[in-house]
Amino acid sequence: MSRVSASPEALSTPLKFAYWVPNVSGGLVVSTIEQRTGWDFEYNKKLARIAENSGFEYALTQTRYAASYGADKQHEATSFSLALLGATERLNVIAAVHPGMWHPGVLAKFIITADHLSGGRAAVNIVSGWLKDEFVNFGLDWLEHDERYVRTEEFIRVLRGLWTEKDYSQAGKYYNITDFTLSPAPLDIPGRPHPEIFFGGNSTAAQATAGRVADWYFSNGRTLEGYAENVDGVLAAAAAVGRTPRFGLNGFVIARDTEAEAKDTLREIVAKAHRPAVEGFAAAVKEAGASTKDGKGMWADSSYEDLIQYNDGFKTGLIGTPEQIAERIVEYKKIGVNLLLTGYLHFQEEVEAFGRDVLPIVRELEADLARKNGTELDTSQLPEVSTGSTTALGSTNDLTGSTSDLEGALA
Repeated sequence: MSRVSASPEALSTPLKFAYWVPNVSGGLVVSTIEQRTGWDFEYNKKLARIAENSGFEYALTQTRYAASYGADKQHEATSFSLALLGATERLNVIAAVHPGMWHPGVLAKFIITADHLSGGRAAVNIVSGWLKDEFVNFGLDWLEHDERYVRTEEFIRVLRGLWTEKDYSQAGKYYNITDFTLSPAPLDIPGRPHPEIFFGGNSTAAQATAGRVADWYFSNGRTLEGYAENVDGVLAAAAAVGRTPRFGLNGFVIARDTEAEAKDTLREIVAKAHRPAVEGFAAAVKEAGASTKDGKGMWADSSYEDLIQYNDGFKTGLIGTPEQIAERIVEYKKIGVNLLLTGYLHFQEEVEAFGRDVLPIVRELEADLARKNGTELDTSQLPEVSTGSTTALGSTNDLTGSTSDLEGALA
Protein backbone atom coordinates (compact mmCIF):
# COMPACT_ATOMS: atom_id res chain seq x y z
CA MET A 1 0.00 0.00 0.00
CA SER A 2 1.21 3.50 -0.77
CA ARG A 3 2.28 5.91 1.95
CA VAL A 4 -0.01 8.90 2.47
CA SER A 5 1.74 12.05 1.27
CA ALA A 6 -1.29 14.12 0.27
CA SER A 7 -2.03 17.12 2.46
CA PRO A 8 -5.05 17.24 4.80
CA GLU A 9 -6.64 19.73 2.39
CA ALA A 10 -6.16 17.32 -0.50
CA LEU A 11 -7.54 14.42 1.51
CA SER A 12 -10.67 16.42 2.33
CA THR A 13 -11.19 17.40 -1.32
CA PRO A 14 -13.02 14.79 -3.43
CA LEU A 15 -11.15 13.39 -6.39
CA LYS A 16 -12.19 14.79 -9.73
CA PHE A 17 -12.83 12.61 -12.77
CA ALA A 18 -12.40 13.33 -16.46
CA TYR A 19 -12.67 11.36 -19.66
CA TRP A 20 -10.90 11.58 -23.01
CA VAL A 21 -13.24 12.95 -25.67
CA PRO A 22 -13.15 10.50 -28.61
CA ASN A 23 -13.10 13.22 -31.27
CA VAL A 24 -10.76 11.09 -33.36
CA SER A 25 -11.50 7.81 -35.13
CA GLY A 26 -10.36 4.45 -33.86
CA GLY A 27 -11.13 4.68 -30.16
CA LEU A 28 -8.51 4.95 -27.44
CA VAL A 29 -6.55 1.76 -28.07
CA VAL A 30 -4.73 0.95 -31.29
CA SER A 31 -6.36 -2.46 -31.65
CA THR A 32 -8.87 -4.22 -33.86
CA ILE A 33 -10.87 -5.26 -30.80
CA GLU A 34 -14.46 -4.03 -30.94
CA GLN A 35 -14.76 -0.48 -29.58
CA ARG A 36 -18.34 0.71 -29.43
CA THR A 37 -17.19 4.30 -29.57
CA GLY A 38 -17.95 6.93 -32.20
CA TRP A 39 -15.91 10.00 -33.11
CA ASP A 40 -18.88 11.96 -34.52
CA PHE A 41 -20.58 14.80 -32.67
CA GLU A 42 -23.91 13.08 -32.02
CA TYR A 43 -22.14 10.21 -30.22
CA ASN A 44 -20.02 12.67 -28.26
CA LYS A 45 -22.94 14.90 -27.33
CA LYS A 46 -24.73 11.94 -25.75
CA LEU A 47 -21.50 10.82 -24.09
CA ALA A 48 -20.92 14.25 -22.56
CA ARG A 49 -24.40 14.27 -21.05
CA ILE A 50 -23.93 10.76 -19.69
CA ALA A 51 -20.62 11.81 -18.16
CA GLU A 52 -21.88 14.90 -16.38
CA ASN A 53 -24.83 12.92 -15.01
CA SER A 54 -22.46 10.19 -13.80
CA GLY A 55 -20.18 12.34 -11.65
CA PHE A 56 -17.57 13.43 -14.19
CA GLU A 57 -16.47 17.06 -13.95
CA TYR A 58 -14.11 17.34 -16.93
CA ALA A 59 -13.68 16.16 -20.50
CA LEU A 60 -10.44 16.52 -22.51
CA THR A 61 -10.74 17.03 -26.27
CA GLN A 62 -7.74 15.69 -28.18
CA THR A 63 -5.76 17.76 -30.67
CA ARG A 64 -4.73 16.06 -33.91
CA TYR A 65 -3.98 17.36 -37.37
CA ALA A 66 -2.06 14.58 -39.13
CA ALA A 67 -3.12 10.94 -38.92
CA SER A 68 -1.44 9.36 -35.91
CA TYR A 69 -2.01 6.65 -33.28
CA GLY A 70 -3.82 4.75 -36.04
CA ALA A 71 -6.57 7.39 -36.30
CA ASP A 72 -7.17 8.63 -39.84
CA LYS A 73 -9.94 11.13 -39.03
CA GLN A 74 -9.87 13.94 -36.48
CA HIS A 75 -12.16 16.76 -35.42
CA GLU A 76 -10.46 20.01 -34.37
CA ALA A 77 -10.31 20.34 -30.59
CA THR A 78 -11.40 23.92 -29.82
CA SER A 79 -14.48 23.98 -32.03
CA PHE A 80 -15.49 20.50 -30.85
CA SER A 81 -15.05 21.58 -27.24
CA LEU A 82 -17.23 24.63 -27.78
CA ALA A 83 -19.98 22.44 -29.21
CA LEU A 84 -19.78 20.10 -26.20
CA LEU A 85 -19.97 23.05 -23.83
CA GLY A 86 -23.16 24.12 -25.60
CA ALA A 87 -24.61 20.62 -25.26
CA THR A 88 -23.99 20.31 -21.49
CA GLU A 89 -24.79 22.20 -18.29
CA ARG A 90 -22.05 21.38 -15.77
CA LEU A 91 -19.19 19.64 -17.60
CA ASN A 92 -15.88 21.52 -17.87
CA VAL A 93 -14.40 20.91 -21.32
CA ILE A 94 -10.64 21.16 -21.84
CA ALA A 95 -9.49 21.92 -25.39
CA ALA A 96 -5.95 20.77 -26.24
CA VAL A 97 -3.92 23.26 -28.30
CA HIS A 98 -0.39 23.56 -29.69
CA PRO A 99 1.76 26.67 -29.24
CA GLY A 100 3.23 27.39 -32.64
CA MET A 101 -0.12 26.69 -34.29
CA TRP A 102 -1.99 29.28 -32.22
CA HIS A 103 -1.07 32.79 -31.17
CA PRO A 104 -1.72 33.02 -27.41
CA GLY A 105 -3.64 36.27 -27.76
CA VAL A 106 -6.03 34.72 -30.28
CA LEU A 107 -6.51 31.67 -28.07
CA ALA A 108 -7.04 33.86 -25.00
CA LYS A 109 -9.84 35.70 -26.81
CA PHE A 110 -11.42 32.47 -28.07
CA ILE A 111 -11.46 30.95 -24.56
CA ILE A 112 -12.96 34.11 -23.05
CA THR A 113 -15.85 33.87 -25.49
CA ALA A 114 -16.25 30.13 -24.80
CA ASP A 115 -16.14 30.89 -21.09
CA HIS A 116 -19.00 33.39 -21.35
CA LEU A 117 -21.07 31.12 -23.59
CA SER A 118 -20.67 28.19 -21.18
CA GLY A 119 -20.99 29.94 -17.83
CA GLY A 120 -17.32 29.53 -16.93
CA ARG A 121 -16.62 25.94 -18.03
CA ALA A 122 -13.92 26.42 -20.69
CA ALA A 123 -10.34 25.25 -20.08
CA VAL A 124 -7.20 24.54 -22.11
CA ASN A 125 -4.55 21.82 -22.22
CA ILE A 126 -1.30 23.19 -23.63
CA VAL A 127 0.55 20.58 -25.71
CA SER A 128 4.09 21.54 -26.73
CA GLY A 129 3.96 19.04 -29.60
CA TRP A 130 5.92 15.94 -30.48
CA LEU A 131 4.75 15.04 -34.02
CA LYS A 132 7.24 16.83 -36.23
CA ASP A 133 5.31 16.25 -39.47
CA GLU A 134 2.35 18.30 -38.21
CA PHE A 135 4.53 21.38 -37.94
CA VAL A 136 6.91 20.88 -40.84
CA ASN A 137 4.21 19.96 -43.36
CA PHE A 138 2.24 23.04 -42.34
CA GLY A 139 5.34 25.13 -43.00
CA LEU A 140 5.73 25.98 -39.31
CA ASP A 141 8.95 26.16 -37.33
CA TRP A 142 9.93 22.91 -35.63
CA LEU A 143 11.91 23.66 -32.48
CA GLU A 144 14.23 21.26 -30.69
CA HIS A 145 12.74 19.63 -27.60
CA ASP A 146 13.68 21.92 -24.74
CA GLU A 147 13.15 25.02 -26.86
CA ARG A 148 9.54 23.99 -27.40
CA TYR A 149 9.05 24.33 -23.66
CA VAL A 150 10.60 27.80 -23.66
CA ARG A 151 7.93 28.79 -26.18
CA THR A 152 5.22 27.00 -24.21
CA GLU A 153 6.09 28.81 -20.99
CA GLU A 154 5.90 32.17 -22.74
CA PHE A 155 2.62 31.11 -24.34
CA ILE A 156 1.04 30.25 -20.98
CA ARG A 157 2.30 33.47 -19.39
CA VAL A 158 0.62 35.45 -22.18
CA LEU A 159 -2.67 33.57 -21.64
CA ARG A 160 -2.66 34.23 -17.92
CA GLY A 161 -1.59 37.85 -18.33
CA LEU A 162 -4.28 38.69 -20.86
CA TRP A 163 -6.93 36.92 -18.76
CA THR A 164 -6.06 38.68 -15.50
CA GLU A 165 -4.57 42.11 -16.31
CA LYS A 166 -5.39 45.25 -18.22
CA ASP A 167 -2.78 46.86 -20.48
CA TYR A 168 -0.76 43.67 -20.31
CA SER A 169 2.78 43.64 -21.71
CA GLN A 170 5.26 40.81 -22.09
CA ALA A 171 8.58 40.81 -23.92
CA GLY A 172 9.91 37.38 -24.84
CA LYS A 173 11.76 35.31 -27.38
CA TYR A 174 8.59 34.11 -29.11
CA TYR A 175 5.82 36.50 -28.09
CA ASN A 176 5.77 40.24 -27.54
CA ILE A 177 2.60 41.79 -26.14
CA THR A 178 2.32 45.55 -25.68
CA ASP A 179 -0.26 47.27 -23.44
CA PHE A 180 -3.08 44.94 -24.48
CA THR A 181 -6.45 44.54 -22.81
CA LEU A 182 -9.00 41.87 -23.65
CA SER A 183 -12.56 42.88 -22.87
CA PRO A 184 -14.64 41.29 -21.59
CA ALA A 185 -12.42 39.39 -19.21
CA PRO A 186 -13.19 35.76 -18.38
CA LEU A 187 -16.11 35.23 -16.02
CA ASP A 188 -15.45 35.83 -12.34
CA ILE A 189 -15.87 32.33 -10.88
CA PRO A 190 -15.28 31.90 -7.11
CA GLY A 191 -12.05 30.00 -6.48
CA ARG A 192 -10.94 30.32 -10.11
CA PRO A 193 -8.69 33.28 -11.01
CA HIS A 194 -8.99 32.50 -14.74
CA PRO A 195 -9.87 29.57 -17.03
CA GLU A 196 -7.87 26.55 -15.95
CA ILE A 197 -4.59 25.73 -17.70
CA PHE A 198 -3.62 22.07 -17.97
CA PHE A 199 -0.22 20.92 -19.19
CA GLY A 200 1.71 17.66 -19.53
CA GLY A 201 5.11 16.19 -20.34
CA ASN A 202 7.57 13.82 -18.69
CA SER A 203 10.92 15.45 -19.40
CA THR A 204 12.86 17.61 -16.98
CA ALA A 205 12.08 20.66 -19.12
CA ALA A 206 8.37 19.81 -19.16
CA GLN A 207 8.19 19.26 -15.41
CA ALA A 208 9.96 22.56 -14.70
CA THR A 209 7.62 24.43 -17.04
CA ALA A 210 4.56 22.84 -15.44
CA GLY A 211 5.72 23.76 -11.97
CA ARG A 212 6.28 27.39 -12.88
CA VAL A 213 3.15 28.14 -14.90
CA ALA A 214 0.50 25.37 -15.08
CA ASP A 215 -2.61 25.06 -12.90
CA TRP A 216 -2.76 21.32 -13.53
CA TYR A 217 -0.04 18.85 -14.52
CA PHE A 218 -1.27 15.90 -16.57
CA SER A 219 0.78 12.72 -16.31
CA ASN A 220 0.72 9.80 -18.72
CA GLY A 221 -0.25 6.54 -17.06
CA ARG A 222 2.16 5.52 -14.31
CA THR A 223 2.49 2.79 -11.73
CA LEU A 224 2.20 3.76 -8.07
CA GLU A 225 5.96 3.39 -7.80
CA GLY A 226 6.67 5.45 -10.92
CA TYR A 227 4.29 8.28 -10.19
CA ALA A 228 6.45 10.12 -7.63
CA GLU A 229 9.39 10.33 -10.02
CA ASN A 230 7.10 11.76 -12.66
CA VAL A 231 6.00 14.69 -10.50
CA ASP A 232 9.09 15.40 -8.38
CA GLY A 233 10.39 17.96 -10.87
CA VAL A 234 7.00 19.68 -11.02
CA LEU A 235 6.82 19.97 -7.23
CA ALA A 236 10.37 21.31 -6.99
CA ALA A 237 9.85 23.94 -9.68
CA ALA A 238 6.52 24.98 -8.18
CA ALA A 239 7.94 25.27 -4.65
CA ALA A 240 10.75 27.51 -5.93
CA VAL A 241 8.20 30.10 -7.08
CA GLY A 242 5.60 29.55 -4.37
CA ARG A 243 3.03 27.76 -6.50
CA THR A 244 0.85 24.70 -5.80
CA PRO A 245 -0.35 23.05 -9.03
CA ARG A 246 -2.74 20.13 -8.96
CA PHE A 247 -2.13 16.77 -10.57
CA GLY A 248 -4.04 14.64 -13.06
CA LEU A 249 -3.19 11.05 -14.04
CA ASN A 250 -4.21 9.10 -17.14
CA GLY A 251 -5.67 5.62 -16.76
CA PHE A 252 -7.49 3.19 -19.05
CA VAL A 253 -10.41 1.56 -17.23
CA ILE A 254 -11.48 -2.05 -17.70
CA ALA A 255 -14.10 -2.72 -15.02
CA ARG A 256 -15.70 -6.16 -15.10
CA ASP A 257 -17.56 -8.44 -12.69
CA THR A 258 -14.38 -10.44 -12.04
CA GLU A 259 -10.67 -9.69 -12.21
CA ALA A 260 -10.24 -12.59 -14.63
CA GLU A 261 -12.75 -11.09 -17.06
CA ALA A 262 -11.00 -7.73 -16.93
CA LYS A 263 -7.59 -9.27 -17.57
CA ASP A 264 -9.00 -11.34 -20.40
CA THR A 265 -10.23 -8.14 -22.04
CA LEU A 266 -6.77 -6.61 -21.67
CA ARG A 267 -5.20 -9.69 -23.24
CA GLU A 268 -7.59 -9.44 -26.17
CA ILE A 269 -6.78 -5.75 -26.67
CA VAL A 270 -3.07 -6.55 -26.82
CA ALA A 271 -3.49 -9.69 -28.92
CA LYS A 272 -5.50 -7.74 -31.49
CA ALA A 273 -3.23 -4.70 -31.54
CA HIS A 274 -2.75 -3.08 -34.94
CA ARG A 275 0.97 -3.78 -35.03
CA PRO A 276 2.01 -1.51 -37.94
CA ALA A 277 0.20 1.46 -36.38
CA VAL A 278 1.61 0.79 -32.91
CA GLU A 279 5.13 0.31 -34.23
CA GLY A 280 4.89 3.47 -36.32
CA PHE A 281 3.70 5.42 -33.30
CA ALA A 282 6.43 3.83 -31.17
CA ALA A 283 9.13 4.89 -33.62
CA ALA A 284 7.90 8.47 -33.65
CA VAL A 285 7.55 8.83 -29.89
CA LYS A 286 10.79 7.06 -29.07
CA GLU A 287 12.58 9.54 -31.32
CA ALA A 288 10.82 12.38 -29.51
CA GLY A 289 11.77 10.98 -26.11
CA ALA A 290 15.37 10.46 -27.14
CA SER A 291 15.58 14.09 -28.29
CA THR A 292 15.42 15.32 -24.71
CA LYS A 293 18.68 16.23 -23.01
CA ASP A 294 18.12 13.70 -20.24
CA GLY A 295 16.26 11.02 -22.24
CA LYS A 296 13.19 11.34 -20.02
CA GLY A 297 10.66 12.47 -22.57
CA MET A 298 7.16 11.05 -22.73
CA TRP A 299 7.03 7.36 -23.68
CA ALA A 300 10.81 7.00 -23.08
CA ASP A 301 10.22 3.86 -20.98
CA SER A 302 7.04 2.60 -22.66
CA SER A 303 6.88 -0.95 -24.02
CA TYR A 304 5.06 -2.05 -27.17
CA GLU A 305 2.15 -3.23 -24.99
CA ASP A 306 2.04 0.11 -23.16
CA LEU A 307 1.78 2.04 -26.42
CA ILE A 308 -1.33 0.19 -27.56
CA GLN A 309 -3.05 2.68 -25.25
CA TYR A 310 -1.21 5.69 -26.55
CA ASN A 311 -0.95 7.60 -23.28
CA ASP A 312 0.30 4.63 -21.24
CA GLY A 313 -3.12 4.11 -19.71
CA PHE A 314 -2.57 0.42 -18.91
CA LYS A 315 0.31 1.31 -16.55
CA THR A 316 -2.06 2.89 -14.05
CA GLY A 317 -3.68 -0.48 -13.42
CA LEU A 318 -7.37 0.42 -13.39
CA ILE A 319 -8.22 -3.11 -14.48
CA GLY A 320 -10.35 -5.45 -12.39
CA THR A 321 -13.59 -5.37 -10.43
CA PRO A 322 -15.17 -2.04 -9.44
CA GLU A 323 -13.91 -2.59 -5.90
CA GLN A 324 -10.34 -3.23 -7.04
CA ILE A 325 -10.35 -0.21 -9.32
CA ALA A 326 -11.76 2.06 -6.61
CA GLU A 327 -9.14 0.88 -4.13
CA ARG A 328 -6.33 1.56 -6.59
CA ILE A 329 -7.69 5.01 -7.43
CA VAL A 330 -7.63 5.96 -3.75
CA GLU A 331 -4.04 4.68 -3.48
CA TYR A 332 -3.16 7.30 -6.10
CA LYS A 333 -5.01 9.95 -4.12
CA LYS A 334 -2.83 9.11 -1.12
CA ILE A 335 0.29 10.09 -3.06
CA GLY A 336 -1.06 13.34 -4.45
CA VAL A 337 -3.27 12.67 -7.47
CA ASN A 338 -6.20 15.11 -7.64
CA LEU A 339 -7.88 14.03 -10.89
CA LEU A 340 -8.19 10.80 -12.88
CA LEU A 341 -8.36 11.15 -16.67
CA THR A 342 -9.99 7.98 -17.93
CA GLY A 343 -10.42 6.08 -21.19
CA TYR A 344 -12.60 3.10 -22.14
CA LEU A 345 -13.34 0.62 -24.90
CA HIS A 346 -17.05 1.45 -25.10
CA PHE A 347 -17.33 5.01 -23.86
CA GLN A 348 -21.06 5.61 -23.45
CA GLU A 349 -21.76 2.33 -21.67
CA GLU A 350 -18.60 2.24 -19.60
CA VAL A 351 -18.61 5.87 -18.48
CA GLU A 352 -22.09 5.33 -17.08
CA ALA A 353 -21.04 2.03 -15.50
CA PHE A 354 -18.03 3.75 -13.91
CA GLY A 355 -20.27 6.38 -12.37
CA ARG A 356 -22.71 3.77 -11.12
CA ASP A 357 -20.38 0.99 -9.97
CA VAL A 358 -16.97 2.52 -9.21
CA LEU A 359 -17.51 6.11 -8.06
CA PRO A 360 -19.72 5.29 -5.04
CA ILE A 361 -16.99 2.98 -3.72
CA VAL A 362 -14.34 5.66 -4.35
CA ARG A 363 -16.36 8.17 -2.32
CA GLU A 364 -16.73 5.75 0.59
CA LEU A 365 -13.00 5.02 0.57
CA GLU A 366 -12.17 8.71 0.35
CA ALA A 367 -14.34 9.46 3.37
CA ASP A 368 -12.68 6.66 5.36
CA LEU A 369 -9.22 7.88 4.34
CA ALA A 370 -9.98 11.44 5.37
CA ARG A 371 -11.29 10.38 8.79
CA LYS A 372 -8.25 8.19 9.44
CA ASN A 373 -6.06 11.22 8.80
CA GLY A 374 -7.93 13.59 11.08
CA THR A 375 -10.17 15.37 8.58
CA GLU A 376 -13.50 14.95 6.79
CA LEU A 377 -14.33 14.61 3.12
CA ASP A 378 -15.97 17.85 1.96
CA THR A 379 -19.11 16.42 0.39
CA SER A 380 -20.27 19.93 -0.58
CA GLN A 381 -17.70 19.74 -3.39
CA LEU A 382 -19.11 16.54 -4.88
CA PRO A 383 -20.62 16.99 -8.35
CA GLU A 384 -24.26 16.41 -9.05
CA VAL A 385 -25.03 12.83 -10.09
CA SER A 386 -28.19 11.66 -11.85
CA THR A 387 -29.83 8.53 -10.47
CA GLY A 388 -31.56 7.69 -13.72
CA SER A 389 -30.06 5.33 -16.29
CA THR A 390 -29.16 6.81 -19.65
CA THR A 391 -28.24 3.69 -21.55
CA ALA A 392 -30.19 1.01 -19.65
CA LEU A 393 -26.95 -0.90 -19.14
CA GLY A 394 -26.94 -4.16 -17.25
CA SER A 395 -24.04 -5.44 -15.19
CA THR A 396 -20.44 -4.66 -16.03
CA ASN A 397 -20.25 -8.19 -17.35
CA ASP A 398 -22.39 -7.06 -20.31
CA LEU A 399 -19.36 -5.13 -21.56
CA THR A 400 -17.06 -8.12 -21.76
CA GLY A 401 -16.22 -9.37 -25.22
CA SER A 402 -14.49 -12.57 -26.30
CA THR A 403 -11.01 -13.35 -25.02
CA SER A 404 -7.73 -14.37 -26.57
CA ASP A 405 -4.57 -15.93 -25.15
CA LEU A 406 -1.47 -13.75 -25.11
CA GLU A 407 2.05 -14.65 -24.17
CA GLY A 408 3.56 -12.04 -21.90
CA ALA A 409 0.27 -10.32 -21.11
CA LEU A 410 0.47 -7.18 -19.03
CA ALA A 411 0.33 -7.77 -15.29
